[in-house]
Parts: sequence; structure tokens; C-alpha cells
Amino acid sequence: MLLTVLGFVMIATFLTLIMTKKMSPMTSLILIPALFCVIAGQGSHLGEYVLEGIGELAPTAAMLMFAIIFFGVMIDVGLFDPIVRGILRFCKADPARVVLGTAVLAAIVSLDGDGSTTFMITVSAMLPLYLRLKMSVLTMTMVTATANGVMNTVPWGGPTARAATALKLDAGAIFVPMVPALAIGLLSVFALAWVLGLRERRRLGLLTESGPASDTVTTTEDAEAEAETHDRTPVGVGAGSRTGSAESAAARTTTGPAATSGSGGTAAPDLAKPGTGDDSGEGPAEGGEWGTLDPNRPTLRPKLFWFNALLTLAVLVTLVAQLLPIPVIFMFGAALALTVNFPHMKQQRERIAAHADNVLNVAGMVFAAAVFTGVLTGTGMVEEMAKTLVGAVPDSLGPHMALITGLLSIPFTYFMSNDGFYFGIVPILAEAGAQHGVSPLEIARASLIAQPLHMSSPLVPAVYVLVGMAKVEFGDHTRATVKWAVLVSLVILAAALLLGIA
Repeated sequence: MLLTVLGFVMIATFLTLIMTKKMSPMTSLILIPALFCVIAGQGSHLGEYVLEGIGELAPTAAMLMFAIIFFGVMIDVGLFDPIVRGILRFCKADPARVVLGTAVLAAIVSLDGDGSTTFMITVSAMLPLYLRLKMSVLTMTMVTATANGVMNTVPWGGPTARAATALKLDAGAIFVPMVPALAIGLLSVFALAWVLGLRERRRLGLLTESGPASDTVTTTEDAEAEAETHDRTPVGVGAGSRTGSAESAAARTTTGPAATSGSGGTAAPDLAKPGTGDDSGEGPAEGGEWGTLDPNRPTLRPKLFWFNALLTLAVLVTLVAQLLPIPVIFMFGAALALTVNFPHMKQQRERIAAHADNVLNVAGMVFAAAVFTGVLTGTGMVEEMAKTLVGAVPDSLGPHMALITGLLSIPFTYFMSNDGFYFGIVPILAEAGAQHGVSPLEIARASLIAQPLHMSSPLVPAVYVLVGMAKVEFGDHTRATVKWAVLVSLVILAAALLLGIA
């Protein structure tokens, strides 16, 4: 019982500290579990638990490191520019279309099953436009993370494969029947994006390509959030044409401690450079598409477009087919992309340096999270918490274990890693369900319900790519996202129950 209480108190303490900005996520992930490990009387095993956690997450750190370099190079050379231009043509200067376009772009890119890729491409494409139109950057991060969470359930994305492995089931048998419910969930994300976009339209008034008339902009989620808080960060005043990077635009206009995100304040790669056009914010720069990646950046490689497209396709096919471990795939992909596109050593060093902030930030967060997960698992807190919650379910609700699993997945997948949840908790839930005639397939499908929320968990390394590139505080992103992500998760659960899937 003591471990159960300590587990819940540790999680509550961690979330309170990062959401109130008393500590950064990285320091909280390291110091808070260390303290509670000592309180639990297992301080002598702390080093062992941490090393076990690092060992489990080291492949993830390697994967993210080389994935950031690979897709960063692909962004630099212009591989995704045609997609970005299409999305931006659809968005025009309408905030509602911009937010919807963000959700659509995130959903499309999420088909590769990698959250960091989705966040890098979506933020690189959309952040300058949000700054140019003086829209809420938190709206962008919320919509991007939630859309990615729904699409993260593809069999090669991770959760479905873990559920299949843990319960010895076929991944296709889990995923395919869930498609209608997940489609409804994705439509709910699009609807939410449209509603939030309409809020932005009302807040900003009628927009044209010259942007809103107001000279002040904040990263509020909406007018309601504006009434609740008074310490938000102004961003993007006079920004967004091809006259400055997202980093420099935010740096010029942000004041106070929030000027740098809690995750390191990393910047979107190779956005428009200073001095290439008019910085007055009076209209689109030369070329007609303000607020996007610089179409004249020196890193573009138009003659290598098809090579880069085929290389990216090969990486994704190998990823989906699981022909090699994911870290190995991105290691080879990054090495080939750098060698072919930037054959000179100086160019390669420049490209690696351009993405070093993202790499260091995310790798650091992965290893910090290893302390949290290592202590949570090693001390037995997770197991005791699961037993307590499952034991609290009355026998009369046993036949409804699929529903209970879906509801429990919402907090569990937020406070735990996917490995901890699917290999530690789901088998317990499946065993409890089997005693009441609920099949493991139903439990497995229900366990996927909360992925829209999971992608904003402090234990998901990719989310720090998102908040870092967008230059928002993780606590602000959490406050803006959690309620909507929970709502989308409940929509998926309701659809699955109504359709008889779970």
C-alpha cells in the first residue's frame, strides 16, 4: 500500500512542479524519482534502477537522434516543400484553415509511425505562418500532438505492436477492426481544429495577407485561457515573412523567463534567414508565400529531389516492414542523406550543428525519463498501483473490462511509458477480463484508446521536439492539450463501444 501511495504522490509532485514552472521537466524527471526512491527505503538500489531505465531507453535515444538528423536534412534540402506549399495554399490567411491544415498535415506525416518526424515537419511548415498571422502557437502544438496520437496506433507505430506482443495476438487483428473508431477519432480532431481555428479567427478579427491589425500577440490557447493566466509569452510581432527564422522572430519579441522553452528552446530548421526581404510585416515577401520555409535557402538540392524521395521511401518501407531495428535504419539513412546531399566535410558539420540543439535536447530528455521510469518500475510502484486499481474494480463490472481498460488507459498511458503500460499493466487487465469472458482482443483494442493523450506525456521524448521547436513551455502545452486529448480519447472509446469493437 505504501508503494501505491508513493507512486501516485510522486507523479502528482512531478506534474505540479512542471506545470507551475517551479522546475524544468529534465530536472524534475531526475530529482523527484530519486527523492521518492530514497523515501521508499530503496535508495541503495537507485543506481541500479537508473541504469536499467537507461538501458531500456538507449535505443529510443539513438533512434530519435538519427531520425532528427535524417528528417532535418530532408527538410533542409526541400523534400517536403511541395507538401508544405499545398497546405499553405489551402490555409491562405484564414486562421480556421490554418489550424485545420495543421491537423491534416500532422495526420498525413504521422503515417510513418514516428512522432518526432511528424513534429519536425509540421512545426517547420506551420510555425512561421502562425507567427506571421499572430496566432496561438499552443493551438498548433495541441492539434499536432493530438492528431499524431490518433495516427500513432498504426501497427508499425508502436502501441499496437506492443499490445500484440504482450498478449500474443496478431497486430492486424487488433488494428483493422479499430479503424472505424480511429477514423471517427481523427474526424473529431479535425472538428476540434476547426472550432479552435474559428476561435482564433474571432480573436484576431478579419485577416488578410498583411496579417492582423493588432501589434500584440500571445501564445494563449484561446480567450478562455487568456482570462485564466497572466504570464503568457508574446511571440511573432512583425514576424513571419521570409525575413527571419522562427527562432529569431520569437527571440526578438519574447520577454521574461518563457523566452526559452523548458525543453531547451530549439528552433525549426532552416527557416527563412534574416535580411532576405522586408521585415515590416506588411505583406508577403517576394515569391508570394510569406510565413514558410525560405525557397532560396542554400541547402536546397532540387537536382537530388528524386534521390531523397526514394531514400525516404526506402527508410519508411524498411521501417514498416521491420527489416532492421529502427535505430539502425535511421543511422544508415542519416549517413546516406548527409553523404550524398552534402559531400564536403564542412557542409556535413554545418548540417549536424544546425540540428544539434534538437538532438541534445531530446536525447537528454530520454535519459532523464529513464530515471523516472527506472525508479517507478524498479521499486515496484507501477505494479502496486496497477494491482490497487484493478483490485478496486467490483466483480459486477467484470464483464465490462474492455470499457474499464479504455478508461484506465487514459491515466496510465500518460503517466507511464508505452512499454510499462503494455507489458506491465495490459496483461493484468487481460487476465482479469478473461475471468469474466472478455477476450484479449477486446482488451488490446481498448488499450489503444488513450494514445491521443499519451503523445503529450512527459515520458514521450518526441513531445520535447514539438515544444522545443515551437518555443513553448511544456507546462503550457500540457494545460492547453490535456482536456482536448482526453475528449478525443473518450470519443474513440465511445465509437468503439457503439460499433461493438471493444
